[in-house]
Amino acid sequence: MDAILAFLKQTGVYLFKDQPLAMVMILIAFFLSYLAIVKKFEPMLLLPIAFGMFLTNLPGADMFHEILFAGGHVHWDLFGGATITPEFISELVADGVSPDVASASLIGTTVSAGLLDYLYLGVKLGIYPCLIFLGVGAMTDFGPLIANPKSLLLGAAAQLGIFATFIGATVMGFEGFEAASIGIIGGADGPTAIFVTSKLAPHLLGPIAVAAYSYMALVPVIQPPIMKLLTTKQERQIVMTELRPVSKKEKIIFPFLVTLVVAMIVPSAAPLVGCLMLGNIFRETGVVERLNKTVQNELMNIVTIFLGITVGATATATTFLSLGTIKIIALGVVAFGLGTAGGVLLAKFMNLFLKKKINPLIGSAGVSAVPMAARVSQMVGQKENPSNFLLMHAMGPNVAGVIGSAIAAGVLIALFG
Repeated sequence: MDAILAFLKQTGVYLFKDQPLAMVMILIAFFLSYLAIVKKFEPMLLLPIAFGMFLTNLPGADMFHEILFAGGHVHWDLFGGATITPEFISELVADGVSPDVASASLIGTTVSAGLLDYLYLGVKLGIYPCLIFLGVGAMTDFGPLIANPKSLLLGAAAQLGIFATFIGATVMGFEGFEAASIGIIGGADGPTAIFVTSKLAPHLLGPIAVAAYSYMALVPVIQPPIMKLLTTKQERQIVMTELRPVSKKEKIIFPFLVTLVVAMIVPSAAPLVGCLMLGNIFRETGVVERLNKTVQNELMNIVTIFLGITVGATATATTFLSLGTIKIIALGVVAFGLGTAGGVLLAKFMNLFLKKKINPLIGSAGVSAVPMAARVSQMVGQKENPSNFLLMHAMGPNVAGVIGSAIAAGVLIALFG
């Protein structure tokens, strides 16, 4: 009878009694799965994130342990199954770690690293986001940006959302390093948001990742009202001439040049930009076609699975169910909106001095949701003028936004890392 009672006390049903909020997180995971499967909101990453959230909140599964990464550090000594001492908990509390994570009840217990703990190291060490950028680079054509360098300015202007939201987050009570992680949502680039947050505010990784990928999926909903509000019908009807052809030599030189310039100015952005450009070199040189296909397909798919499921694993009840998460969700909308507005307004300003006018709608593509933001520019433009084709023009600011968000990430890491 004692053995049966001991077994029953180890079941998930019994453990739910001590962790009632875990059921709330499981319901949230089901809701995110619904958005990914039925509504098709960024399913490639939102579905793994939702399932990772589901796994980490199953009572007794012990696949992810926040204590192993408490205080923003990897506690390697605990991975081998070390016993948690009072001194260790005291150090965490002194470092400002939440009592929910650095709980005195853990003293004397032995932590055995779970599957998701090991997979999460790829996020914590900055491996997965860089590998994602490698794949993005292999799938990106920088030709429209090279053909129209002015679009680089539009991509830069769209980063307004990052820095404006950073200021807003500090006003709302977040610490500087937390505000930097929240602000990066405005770059509309999930891997960049994960890269920055894993280094600056890992305790916010769950809500920030969910906000970033949810709003990326909502780009076709969020952007059009802002674009129409800030432009006139006449501006939306501006027809842009065909871009000049870009030579293979230009496309090969470009990634080397960008990597060099960025590394000289913002060295902390070099990992992201370097991987992005390496992937693009694979694409443009044409001499490593096998590597190019592997990076675009097998590697990208594998890393996407690991990245999603481990980011979701950080969304435990203690970190996700808080007022801070609600603030992050709200600030995420503001970040996207301001990023869209920044690109559109700069395009309008540039038209005051340009002989060949720019359709301001392409400025909204400066947020780096590639290629969705560019497609939204095309869609809104064609509604005003069915003969207008803005997609390739919008791809310039769109890919510039990828570079811009990576540089902004480097700046924030340099300031708060």
